[in-house]
Amino acid sequence: MISPLAYVAPGAKLGNNVEVKPFAYIEDDVVIGDNCVIHPHVSILNGTTMGSDNIVYQNTVIGATPQDFHFVEGDKTHVIIGNNNRIRENVVIAGSTYEGKATIIGDDNFLMDQVHICHDVLIHNKCILGIGVIVAGESEIEDCSIQSSDVVIQQKVRVGRCSLVQSGCRVQKDIPPYVILGGNPATYHGVNAVVLKKMGMSDRVLRHIANTYRLIYTGNFSLEDAVIKIPEQIPMSEEIENILTFIKNTKQGIVRHLKEE
Repeated sequence: MISPLAYVAPGAKLGNNVEVKPFAYIEDDVVIGDNCVIHPHVSILNGTTMGSDNIVYQNTVIGATPQDFHFVEGDKTHVIIGNNNRIRENVVIAGSTYEGKATIIGDDNFLMDQVHICHDVLIHNKCILGIGVIVAGESEIEDCSIQSSDVVIQQKVRVGRCSLVQSGCRVQKDIPPYVILGGNPATYHGVNAVVLKKMGMSDRVLRHIANTYRLIYTGNFSLEDAVIKIPEQIPMSEEIENILTFIKNTKQGIVRHLKEE
C-alpha cells in the first residue's frame, strides 16, 4: 500500500506487499523487494537496491551523496541492502564513491537511531550497530559483530566476526574476531565469551580462542611471531583459522593495546 501523501517516482520498482507511508520519498532508480515497510519522511535515493522484509523508520536517508572529496558530482552512486534488516530513525547510509562499487549491507542487521554508514562500507549479516555509531568509508564489519552506542570506526578498518566494541570507543585499527574492545584508546578486554556461548560455541573452543589471544596480547611476541606460534601451540579449528586469516590479511594492523588491571 502506497500512501497518496508519499512520493514514489514512476521508475521505482516496488515488490509485493510493500507499504510506503505518508511523506516518504522514493526516487526513480530504486528497487525495493517484497514485504518492506517504509515509514514517514524516509528518503530512498537513486542507486538503491533493497531486498525483502526490511523496515526503514522515520527520517532515514538511504543512498545519500558520499561525503568524500573523491566523489565526482553527477556520478552514479550505489547502495545494496539485503533482507530482513531493521533500520531505525535518523540513519544515514551513503552511496559509493565510484560507479563500479557499492555500499553494502547484508541480511538480518539492526541499525539503531542516528547510525551513519559512510561510502563503500561493507556490513555482513546479523550485526548490531548501536545508537550514534559512525562507520567511516571503506570499512568492513563481519558477521554477528556488535558496535555499542557512539562507537566510531575509522576509515578502512575491519571488524572481525562476533566481536563486541563497547560504548564510546574510537577504533583506528582492525578488530580481530571474537574479542571485546573497550576504552579510549581502544584496548583488548578479553574474549566475547557470553555471546559466543549463546551462539553454541563449546567451552573447549572458547579455551582455544582465549589461549590464542594470550599469545597475541600477553605472550611478549611480535604479532608476526605470535601468528607462527599459534598453530604450534593451539589445536586448529574453524575459529582459530578465522583469527589467523584475519590477522594475515590486515593492512591497518590490529588493536594491540591490553586493558590495564
